[in-house]
Amino acid sequence: MNRRKNAESEPVRIKKFARFIAISGLPACLNPDPDSRLTSIVKVVRLSSIPFFPKRLKDKSMESFYFIGVDVSKKKLDFCVMFEGEVVHEEKTANHPSAIMALIHHLEENYGIEGSRMLVCAEHTGQYTFPLACACKALECKLWLENPAEIKYSSGVQRGKNDKVDAKRIAIYACRFQDKVQYYERPTEDIERLKQLESERTLYVNDLAKYKGQLNDQKDYMPKDLYERKIKRLQALMEDLEEAIQAITEEMDEVINSCPVLSRQKELLMSIDGVGRVVATNMIIVTEAFTRFEDPRKFNCYAGVAPFSYSSGSSQHSKARVSHRADKVMKRLLHLAAVAVTHRVGGELKMYYERKVAEGKNKMSVINALRAKIVARMFAVIKRNEKYKPILS
Repeated sequence: MNRRKNAESEPVRIKKFARFIAISGLPACLNPDPDSRLTSIVKVVRLSSIPFFPKRLKDKSMESFYFIGVDVSKKKLDFCVMFEGEVVHEEKTANHPSAIMALIHHLEENYGIEGSRMLVCAEHTGQYTFPLACACKALECKLWLENPAEIKYSSGVQRGKNDKVDAKRIAIYACRFQDKVQYYERPTEDIERLKQLESERTLYVNDLAKYKGQLNDQKDYMPKDLYERKIKRLQALMEDLEEAIQAITEEMDEVINSCPVLSRQKELLMSIDGVGRVVATNMIIVTEAFTRFEDPRKFNCYAGVAPFSYSSGSSQHSKARVSHRADKVMKRLLHLAAVAVTHRVGGELKMYYERKVAEGKNKMSVINALRAKIVARMFAVIKRNEKYKPILS
């Protein structure tokens, strides 16, 4: 109905615009031909009706798609199904592969949807999306796991929050930004095992460091007999943690050695100055065996190494600095690798560090440059399939 009103009102707008031109006394020499002048008026009116922000071009292959927004939580999932910009179905289900598959089968039967005409979009919330990924893979449904920040900042000003509304916002996001879709592909079984093992190992390492700090921090601030009994209990805990860490490390080595690709990548990465077993293993996990990132620049942005400028107008001109939107674990490991290089006796990176510091550069800026150089070398050795060879040698 609205389209019909807009179509019928176009001649009226043209007449009003022509009357305005006649009253305002615009020079007729701009277009002496009355018919041509009327044609120009029509063009101007049509241009004036175009919104300031042009509509995003939609993929014609996805015009008949059902966009399903899923809000993921620990116990349940909220589904919102949209078709042609309207909500057609909303439902909750348990966060379990069998329950998710039953719901998708129910949608296919009720609405006659084929799996190829269905796009499931959800926020990437870590391991809570694992049942959804398994169900979509089993049913061959297209799954799009998007960064939650992308969905949040594209939804405009928001007031209030609940799971049902979030599922609708995700469905709207998938419908509006369908040209940005990136279908999710589950990592290989070896990468998933390494990711889980590394997460457990990091948990035990942090606990071990916490208990080690108790050995000396409270020695002079409590009775001696009480302190000695506490030390015995802490040492027993630390021994168990060390055994668990060693067992996990050996299991991770078995997983890597069982796969020729991962074993070769680890060997290549450890040939770089400053890169040890932990950094190499985490690089393989984060990059999914160097299939997730195309070049080191994108990885530097992901890891919080790439600097960005912050300027606006004539008043704000701050120095370029790294962003806090980063993988903090990977950034910390790269920082430790760069700091380890600065304490070496010699080497290319050590000479680079000393030269830049002697030139007056800020030490942290130079260390950040070392991080970027280490990342670039890691990507280079993988691309060339050759161990790193220092230029000085």
